[in-house]
Amino acid sequence: MTAARPLDGTLVVSIEQAVAAPLATCRLADAGSRVIKVEREGGDFARGYDRAAGGISSYFAWLNRGKESIVIDIKDEGDRELLERIVARADVFVQNLAPGAAARAGFGSKDLRRRHARLVTCDISGYGEGGPYREMRAYDLLVQAESGVASITGSPAEPGRVGVSICDFATGIYAYSAILEALIERGRTGAGRCVEATLFHTMADWMAVPLLRFEQLGQNWPRVGLGHPSIVPYGAFELGDGDSVLIGIQNDREWKRFCCQVLARPELAEAYPRNVDRAAGRAEVEAAIDQVFRRHDRNSIRTALDDGRIAYGFLNDLAGLSEHPQLRRARLPAPGGEIEIAAPAATPNEPGRRLPPVPELDEHGAAIRAEFRTT
Repeated sequence: MTAARPLDGTLVVSIEQAVAAPLATCRLADAGSRVIKVEREGGDFARGYDRAAGGISSYFAWLNRGKESIVIDIKDEGDRELLERIVARADVFVQNLAPGAAARAGFGSKDLRRRHARLVTCDISGYGEGGPYREMRAYDLLVQAESGVASITGSPAEPGRVGVSICDFATGIYAYSAILEALIERGRTGAGRCVEATLFHTMADWMAVPLLRFEQLGQNWPRVGLGHPSIVPYGAFELGDGDSVLIGIQNDREWKRFCCQVLARPELAEAYPRNVDRAAGRAEVEAAIDQVFRRHDRNSIRTALDDGRIAYGFLNDLAGLSEHPQLRRARLPAPGGEIEIAAPAATPNEPGRRLPPVPELDEHGAAIRAEFRTT
């Protein structure tokens, strides 16, 4: 018997594509919601990103498990009426169409909330409804650049993009959190609400510390690769076998222990007792660490850092992640056969858990149309 989940019995309708909205509704589906994914003719364009996940797109497989797919043309009167009937029974409505498209079709959040007082609506966009950028299309790379994230990422020589779509991922999770809060509030008041999540404002929130340092202290946040602009030592150091280890010293007690037990250089703790001292003498501190670490390989440095109770990690590539002893896996049915993916981070993680399948385009269309037909 399947255990009850927190959102069992709730209905989510989502006109969604790509990443941010599908991520939010995927988490709602994991929590027990029935999620009806509304797709255009030809489907969510993320279906075509690649064929890496058992014959389907890796992005699509990751973000759309457990949903029901129906193709609806919101420009068609009959399909709009069908969608209205589905939304009338829904608890949550999510959309991340191009700016203004949902409202023009009659499914803007304000209109829906007037018709359905208990409905929670969520609009996901690049820049939101107001401001001079409201009509701008927004993709992850562009928002990393506009928000300043790219300016503090990369090496001192040039800016860089974070290698995964953090703007989309973070916005999807923010949207999920806001929807849950609105559902909790509705449980007390009986009324839904409109919530909004935008890629730009999500990244602006994440940039709070660099922005404060700039506006309050006039300090730019430098690009330091795998280092840290203000904490020393904090970053990657090469070992004698060509491998790299990353360490992070968070307080002065750790620094003293590191100097005495790992480096066997207690005089460094006396010369640079505080982080501000170590930051001012970054070159000398890092050179001293380099000198010792180049006498180690991965196994010996692990032993030394464990004995010194120092936080560390190794610079893995994808092969290293694939074989990582801490990686949890889940099984996902795919058209080409069952595949393994990284298990969901914050949902039940039983070993070998089998996730629900990813829907084919319009797989549930006929059944949904029959269920919500006029009587």
